Amino acid sequence: MMDSIPSMETKALDVEQTNLEKFRRGIYTRIKSILLDKGWLFVFVGFLLGRAVILSVVSPFAVAFLATLWFIQKSHAPRAMLAMLIGAITYSMEHSIFIGIAMFLFILLAGIFKNTKHQQIKVPLFVFISTVAPRLFLYSLYGQLSSYEWMLLLVEGVLGTILVLIFMQSVPLLSPKRYKPSLKNEEIVCMIILIASILTGTVGWELYGASIEQVFSRYFVLVLAFVGGAAIGSTVGVVAGLILSLANVASLYQMSLLAFSGLLGGLLKEGKKIGVATGLLVGTFLVGIYGDSGAIIPSFMESLAAIFLFFITPASWFKKISRYIPGTEEHTNEQEQYLQKVRNVTAKRVEQFSDVFAALSKSFNSAENFSEDESEDQRETDYFLSQVTEKTCQTCFMKERCWQQQFDTTYSLMEEMKDEYMDGREPNRKVIREFENHCVKSKRVMDVMKEEMSYFDANRKLKKQVLESKRLVAEQLQGVSDVMEDFAKEILKEREHHEKQEIQIVHALKSMGMELEKLDVYQLEKGNVDIEMAVSFYEYRGEGEKLIAPVLSDILNENIILKHEEISPFPNGYSFLQFGSAKEFAVETGVSHAAKGGGIVSGDSYTMIELGAGKYAMAISDGMGNGARANEESGETLRLLQQILQTGIPEKVAIKSINSILALRTTDEMFATLDLAVINLHNAFVRFLKIGSTPSFVKRGDEMIKIEASNLPMGIIQEFDVDIVSEQLMSEDLLIMMSDGIFDGPKHVENTDVWLKRKIREMETDDPQEIADLLLEEVVRTRSGVIEDDMTVLVAKVKKNTPEWASVPIYEGKAQ
Repeated sequence: MMDSIPSMETKALDVEQTNLEKFRRGIYTRIKSILLDKGWLFVFVGFLLGRAVILSVVSPFAVAFLATLWFIQKSHAPRAMLAMLIGAITYSMEHSIFIGIAMFLFILLAGIFKNTKHQQIKVPLFVFISTVAPRLFLYSLYGQLSSYEWMLLLVEGVLGTILVLIFMQSVPLLSPKRYKPSLKNEEIVCMIILIASILTGTVGWELYGASIEQVFSRYFVLVLAFVGGAAIGSTVGVVAGLILSLANVASLYQMSLLAFSGLLGGLLKEGKKIGVATGLLVGTFLVGIYGDSGAIIPSFMESLAAIFLFFITPASWFKKISRYIPGTEEHTNEQEQYLQKVRNVTAKRVEQFSDVFAALSKSFNSAENFSEDESEDQRETDYFLSQVTEKTCQTCFMKERCWQQQFDTTYSLMEEMKDEYMDGREPNRKVIREFENHCVKSKRVMDVMKEEMSYFDANRKLKKQVLESKRLVAEQLQGVSDVMEDFAKEILKEREHHEKQEIQIVHALKSMGMELEKLDVYQLEKGNVDIEMAVSFYEYRGEGEKLIAPVLSDILNENIILKHEEISPFPNGYSFLQFGSAKEFAVETGVSHAAKGGGIVSGDSYTMIELGAGKYAMAISDGMGNGARANEESGETLRLLQQILQTGIPEKVAIKSINSILALRTTDEMFATLDLAVINLHNAFVRFLKIGSTPSFVKRGDEMIKIEASNLPMGIIQEFDVDIVSEQLMSEDLLIMMSDGIFDGPKHVENTDVWLKRKIREMETDDPQEIADLLLEEVVRTRSGVIEDDMTVLVAKVKKNTPEWASVPIYEGKAQ
């Protein structure tokens, strides 16, 4: 019972806090609705700007604010006009007359030209006229204008024009309907000018000896220095101090006070509110020393009042303001959330496209399965026999006996005859004898059946061709779907949390005297490690490759290498380093080739490219014939192959796609062979895809392994099956690929297969480039130096990848 009492009290307290929070939110929402949605904030601002005067007589603020509202928030303009007129009356009657005439003249000009184009250009011109003309009229009533009055008149007009452009950037920021993810520096300065202009309207107001404009100007300096730092704080101080000093020339030193206090407060923002407030007090004291000694105490009172307002300001206000100031933590988080949202939307859209392609692939496969159903074969047989009977049995006097009384016997015999005629064969005598005994017009029926069979075979081949095309399209669509699905997963790659490994890495680098600014562990999957960091170096000497990578290798129990580095040019600057898993195997290659007759243009083309996901591809393509035409065929084949493979589409689908392109894009004969080997650098497993190409060889010590497959060259037929031959390579294995100019090149050699094996086995070198050169030279020598065909040799040596630097042991136990 006693235990339940605290629990009930806690629940009651939680309910009370929830109700209080709801009450606060309700008040905040109500005030926001009154000030912003209903436009009373514009009324208050208009009242103060109506009172704002600088240099004793210059007042460009009211008309500029009216012009901005007229252009942006026209619905709030009438009440704001009335507020500005009332504010001007509270200053002086002469001032109110000028403001009234100026606003009336602007409304008149804006109304006359309201339907013209380029209003944003004309509005500043209207403000200039509306400001200068009334002032010229009022000055002329007192007699001839002096040069000083002319100067003030022009200054007032120019300032009004400039203020319109400034207010057009700052006033919309007061509206809640405008979404601004961040503010530009220009918009921040414009907002500061608007605030300072509003504070100018409070000049002359005092409360217990403290000037209202000085209290609020220092308060805004405190707020923005606390939020934006020294740069924003000093900027606010300079701008606000300058405008306020123009309103009251005697307070010119206030500009120095506000600027220095903003700078000092921004530098001390790490000390939270107390640090910023200390900056203002120090600035007030230092600047006050140079002024009137009697003004130090009132100035301190004004600073203390501003600090009081600063301390009672809710923390949520600072967070909301920080979201719009570039460089703040809240702004960075806001940008990251926005980027996360964009990334999620992009990945979702890519996944939807992937699903669409997968569905299309499934629909093509469904059509194929339906076409291969036994019922479809039966329908084709029925259609074939109906065509035959229509031309023969329909006019036969024995029709009723055959197709009504003996239907099953007649149908089975004709179906058996149809099966005998399949694929151009002739039926055996037994079947013919049985059919002749049953049918009185057997000769006529067999002739018609033979004739229809040619159409039936053509239709069947066409249908098979369509099915093969559908199967190819289905495979291509599925390949695109898989690539897009992988791309969506890559987009959504998140920074994973590996607390244990992160602690070990940070401790290891600090123990070696390295200052780590940032560490991002994206992935620790075996063979796919992805780590990024920012480290400070006084003078970089390759520590990323020589020290950090070996330390990571020891911690993660895997060979880690430096993949990318961006070194700071300044001492103690932060350098960006990216680390990843090293491949288990490396490939060293060599190539040797020659054109027919020693020419320049060869019909053979070759490529060696590193694909994503730790794969290395080698390919040779031999165009039909020699010269430029053959070079175009082979080069186009390899270009398509490289582009398709780099998207991540499987090799088999890629080759079928290339074949379709070569077969369908032109009516000219354009054939090419393709010899492709894709080596997995993680396990040295190789996949061979040979289309009309010659065998390849793998040399493992003294052992020679022959790799071959039988497929027609690409582009000859539209549908074909690609044979994939796989082989597990070992470290120090040599892979030799060649075109037919090498394989069929040796003259007076009966068995080139045995000859090539012997030549490769007898070579004492294991350097890929030397083997390629020697093999080409041996073939050319058998021809007495004559090159009768294009020749290309690719040689690859698979080696176990040995790190250049040994791992540096830091911990006895490795990270799991």
